[in-house]
Amino acid sequence: MVCGMGLSPLAAAAGPSRDDAAVLAGACVNCHGVGEKSPIPDLRGMPEDHLRARLIAFHEGKAADATVMTRLMRGYDRAQIEALAKWFAEEGGR
Repeated sequence: MVCGMGLSPLAAAAGPSRDDAAVLAGACVNCHGVGEKSPIPDLRGMPEDHLRARLIAFHEGKAADATVMTRLMRGYDRAQIEALAKWFAEEGGR
């Protein structure tokens, strides 16, 4: 049986792998990785705790300064949010 992002139930319960996080991050880097002239912050290398807190605030609709991020983050579950925060904190998967 396959569930989630094409993972077996056991793998899905363990959370997304590093490779899964890299795939999820692809949607993020479309805006958050377009170069230093962008007004949108580059997420690579930011502290994991900070990223996690911001992503959770967006997910829960508690970020007063959010625009589209609240809507986007509702599509992710807690394990995916954790994986994204970790992936970006580690220099975007370097």
